Amino acid sequence: MISDIKVESVKRLREAYSWLDEHGGTGKVLAGGTDLMVYLNAKTLIAPAYLDIWGVSELRGIEDEGNSILIGALTTYTEIINSSVIGEYAPALIEASKTVGAVQIQNRGTIGGNIVNASPAGDTLPVFAAFDAALVIGSSSGRRTVSFNQFYPGYRKTVLASDELLLGVRLQKQNLGKQQGFRKVGTRRAQAISKVVIAVNSKIENQTVKSIKIALGSVAPTVIRAPKSEEFLTDRLLNQNTLMEAAELLKEEISPIDDIRSTARYRKTVSANIFRRLLQDQLARGK
Repeated sequence: MISDIKVESVKRLREAYSWLDEHGGTGKVLAGGTDLMVYLNAKTLIAPAYLDIWGVSELRGIEDEGNSILIGALTTYTEIINSSVIGEYAPALIEASKTVGAVQIQNRGTIGGNIVNASPAGDTLPVFAAFDAALVIGSSSGRRTVSFNQFYPGYRKTVLASDELLLGVRLQKQNLGKQQGFRKVGTRRAQAISKVVIAVNSKIENQTVKSIKIALGSVAPTVIRAPKSEEFLTDRLLNQNTLMEAAELLKEEISPIDDIRSTARYRKTVSANIFRRLLQDQLARGK
């Protein structure tokens, strides 16, 4: 069958901005297509026009800026996995990228697509939340920067205006703790949507938590941080009692639901268990 879907492919950012000025209110942006093509096939997302930005090289690549790392929105998971600078400063992001689909998806899927898709089950999203990442957003009117932790006002919603495009993710090296951890629980060991996904970014010295940032996905309408657990653990000696108390507190900070993949009770229990194990692992590395 011949498709009647209207797609415009662009090579330059200014061309993308021009299209968004005209069609942004009703059109959809296509990057790697690993999510959007599924929706199109299922006929659950129909728009009058689509913008293909895959060829915009300005949005691709990983740049070491000295005090920060900038990851272009069109950077693929495979590029992240193979990046030496990400491996040095943000290994948890590599761990998360390896859990995304199969190799074919990692070769085509983009980090910007994962962010803008706004699924609370997005594998990389808790990592960015725990890293206090900043999102660079652009339009024909200029650029602005938004905290990743303020990007999702609600389920499947972002603060992007209709004429705006996500350009990249910036990680400040000072926000990347010495101990980083990531865990994902799904139905299978690979190629599964997460039931629980968690990232922890901490600095532990002499068995004492100097700083810690905890983020979770698939346990609330959006990816979330756990501020009460973070406050409880900061400046506290890590021992078995502390680990158990922190795990129980974390249960109270999340609000999972029963759905086709899991139950709220399961998600609460597993979140607490893998959080405790992550802390144990980080404690071992921080001695």
